[in-house]
Amino acid sequence: MKKTLALILSLLVLASCVAFAGCEKKADGEKDTLVIGYTIYEPMNYMEDDKLTGFDTEFAEAVCAKLGVTPEFVEINWDTKFVTLEAGQIDCIWNGMTISPDVEANCSVSKPYVKNAQVVVMNEDVIADYADIASLKGLKFTAEAGSAGEEAIKANGLDENYSPVALQTDALLAVMGKQADACVIDITMAKTMTADGTSYADLDYSIELTKEEYGIGFPKDSELTEKVNGIIDELIADGTLPALAEKYGLNLAE
Repeated sequence: MKKTLALILSLLVLASCVAFAGCEKKADGEKDTLVIGYTIYEPMNYMEDDKLTGFDTEFAEAVCAKLGVTPEFVEINWDTKFVTLEAGQIDCIWNGMTISPDVEANCSVSKPYVKNAQVVVMNEDVIADYADIASLKGLKFTAEAGSAGEEAIKANGLDENYSPVALQTDALLAVMGKQADACVIDITMAKTMTADGTSYADLDYSIELTKEEYGIGFPKDSELTEKVNGIIDELIADGTLPALAEKYGLNLAE
């Protein structure tokens, strides 16, 4: 009877393991997907022909191929990105995130991979009237809440008439619609979104408020940071990242 009971219990344990996709794999903490938090931000992550694409999208796919996992892209609220990461709803923040003291305090950050700057965007018919930061004082500014653009506005004392918006594209729309005199966004986006033939062709960018670099954010205790750093070196050496940078008009971090 005891032998029969032991056999039944063993079979139940085995069935449970199968039902939950493998006890051993779960115990090792292995995953077959990498959940990537992003926002729509051209040229890093954006929709084209109903498909997510962009530098960071292709970069993440190349890294995931080397890690042996499938990328799962989840759109997040940028202003609460660290809360989302800490809650385990995503495995990383991969969306042209500027490396800053705040970012380094809230997550484990990869090595820099792309150069960036925060620039002032205005209507092109008035931009020549503003040659330096002092001339911008008193203007109505906007930027994405929780972004490096918002930090740059505050750091340069331009927040007297500042109103945040949800997305960098919303900031561009505010300037187009004259709800704001100027916005501060990433130069990577400004180059793409204010070019001739775009929806924001009447806008232009000028003054650089900061110079920055992008990094990928992982949870503080993640082992992925060092693994991904190694893969970044591999993708630079084999020409993958330089080719992506040329495709999207970006400059790699040195």
